Amino acid sequence: MGNPRKHGGISKPRWLKRQLPQGPRCASVERVLDGLRLQTVCTNAKCPNLGECFGAGTATFMILGGVCTRGCRFCAVPGGKPEPVESDEPERVAQATKKLNLKHVVITSVTRDDLPDGGARHFAQTVRRVHETCKASVEVLTPDFLGEEKSIAVVAGSDDPPEVYNHNVETIERLYPTARPEADYARSLELLRYVKRINPEIVTKSGLMVGLGETKEEILAVLRDLRAVGCDALTIGQYLQPSPAHLPVERFVEPEEFEQYRRAAEEMGFTMVASGPFVRSSYHAGELLGKMKNNTRPHRTNIRTQVS
Repeated sequence: MGNPRKHGGISKPRWLKRQLPQGPRCASVERVLDGLRLQTVCTNAKCPNLGECFGAGTATFMILGGVCTRGCRFCAVPGGKPEPVESDEPERVAQATKKLNLKHVVITSVTRDDLPDGGARHFAQTVRRVHETCKASVEVLTPDFLGEEKSIAVVAGSDDPPEVYNHNVETIERLYPTARPEADYARSLELLRYVKRINPEIVTKSGLMVGLGETKEEILAVLRDLRAVGCDALTIGQYLQPSPAHLPVERFVEPEEFEQYRRAAEEMGFTMVASGPFVRSSYHAGELLGKMKNNTRPHRTNIRTQVS
């Protein structure tokens, strides 16, 4: 099988592998996205689940361009001067959703601190067009909008809100200055609290990476903080270094430890928990939302921890 690949100077475990995207379904998804000039976080952020998701006919749309106004040191999305907002993008996302016959749509974006509302209105317009065109459920994964309540309310408090509002804290508070210096841990928590306050029916969701140098107790502290602001759903996954210019991996967390975090989170009261090396914010998002609707009790999600 060859030598394990290095990530940040340490060997990547043999069990932490994903197959490359292939097959007619992958090609079909790529043709739809290319034809409608749409970007996905799957490709831009070098997601390890790209092959599986494209092969299943799903994708996470990334709106508002492909250039971020921030420079988080863990993220593969490039930073710099962003592109102009394309007014027809909401319609193109809706058409792609229809062509791909998606039942649950995940919409995320780069951070757009250059826009007066951070892109909130564009998010809301995209959600509305998907609902009108396809009747699919929608999950948004938004930036923090600099904590502006008016912008958050445009998305979460509209007359046609998404079914799920996701905002990732990404890592522990201590590592914010290193990993995401332009973000603020308390601000992210307050965003989730505010979403729940203005729309109690919405499912709130957050996620974090492990393997950046955090301790187990620090991870559990983040989980407690998220529950304190009413967060319903949680994802925990392994950080993978996108390039030598990004933060190195400090350690690869064993599947058994991910299982410990899952159990701890469920005991804290999270309704849905997905915890495993390959878990990302939108991985199996539609399936997980369906399980939440059918069973409000905490449960174990069927997330694989090994791929041969």
